Amino acid sequence: MKRLLSIFIILCFCVPIGVLSDQSSSTAPLTREQASWLSRAERHERAGWIYLHIEGQPRERGFQHGYLMAKDIAESLRVWRLWWAYQTAMEWTWLVTKSKSMITPKVDAETLAEIDRIVEGLKAAGVSTSTDEVVAYNAFDLLGYWWPEVKEKMGATSPNPLKQSCSAFIATGSMTTDRNIVLGHNTWTDYPQADCNVILDIQPAKGHRILMQTSPGLVHSGSDFFITDAGLVGTETTIGDFKGFDEKGVPEFTRFRRATQDASSIDEWCAIMKHGNNGGYANSWLLGDIKTGEIARLELGLKYVGFERKKDGFFTGSNLAEDPKILRFETSSNELEIKASSVARRVRWKQLMKESAGRIDVERAKSFLADHYDVYLQRDNPDSRTLCGHEENELEAGPGGTTQNPSGAVDAKVVDAAMAKQMSFAARWGSACGTPFDAVKFLEQHPQFDWMAGILKSRPSQPWTEFRAGEKKD
Repeated sequence: MKRLLSIFIILCFCVPIGVLSDQSSSTAPLTREQASWLSRAERHERAGWIYLHIEGQPRERGFQHGYLMAKDIAESLRVWRLWWAYQTAMEWTWLVTKSKSMITPKVDAETLAEIDRIVEGLKAAGVSTSTDEVVAYNAFDLLGYWWPEVKEKMGATSPNPLKQSCSAFIATGSMTTDRNIVLGHNTWTDYPQADCNVILDIQPAKGHRILMQTSPGLVHSGSDFFITDAGLVGTETTIGDFKGFDEKGVPEFTRFRRATQDASSIDEWCAIMKHGNNGGYANSWLLGDIKTGEIARLELGLKYVGFERKKDGFFTGSNLAEDPKILRFETSSNELEIKASSVARRVRWKQLMKESAGRIDVERAKSFLADHYDVYLQRDNPDSRTLCGHEENELEAGPGGTTQNPSGAVDAKVVDAAMAKQMSFAARWGSACGTPFDAVKFLEQHPQFDWMAGILKSRPSQPWTEFRAGEKKD
């Protein structure tokens, strides 16, 4: 193994990057230092996922990330530029300029240094971008939280981008088979933006090791499912119909990264997330500490914060705020409208928790995330109201007033205390239920979405797969 590694490093000095990485036509060779950094990183693909291990100081981690994920980051940036332009009718460069003055100065030094080196790694692989663009890309919540307030001042009349996505639960104590924590989550997003198929293993020189789901080029999770070697597990669902953003606050992605890397307890994690909160990406966070068996729900609005904790019971998330202050003063949700996705899924979670009390384990968690029961129709019918969301099947006007919108659940992840102690979790890419999505067929049948041609991608059915920190390619 050491001999092979030495050969790899020698080749790095002698072979043009474009030949080595197959990522560009660049002819600039790697430096000895850069090659050394890459020798400690790992990238491989399995069951639709990309596993990436990065380690060391911020400059080392960033370069490893940017270089090894260059093609993937370039594609995600391409999609985001097109998505932003269509949704807002504004230039992407305009957003980057705004973010440069509003967001970049508020990113903590370590995270910003890592982003700087992501850009350096991209450049070495032949992909041109800038630190300010990658910061704006990490601050993707600007589209759903900052932009609606700005466009109102500008007189734009287009619908606001959706902020309703994801289904999740966490349980402990008498709810689970072994009385330890079980956590499950599936990510809902518009299918063209379904790029959160990265399992990122971060081993920083300082702070806690993180294993999390993310998207190419993000220094945070974004889809928000993580475990750390401090014994913390966590996930979230966005708070639907939320309004509020403070341009002077600290962006969510930098608060998340600092909390997840630096915190050793639920209290520390929540304190970091609350400090400087700008209201962007307002979430109901479901957290667990496998050292104590305690679980918590942190609901972070802008003006109001909700917090609950327990060592016996459960919390669920379906995009409906549970804290009454956040619900009444910071959202426009009607918690009684059973036709609404968030309300229907909230009811379904309660049914499943009651039916499964004392029997929740990893396998049952997988079945929850693949559930297709619509409590409004009172039958199995995969649509916008089911825990495994399929908004492309929605025949009534769903969230945002759009029927048959290509969006919904694009993955599923589960972890229990035993897995978390080993820094591992199980994940399934594609629909949580395993139903494949055919982009070509969908666009043929739904020509109203023809603007998505070139960015809407098919997702075949994939199996459940377990990932762990420090793994190597088979």
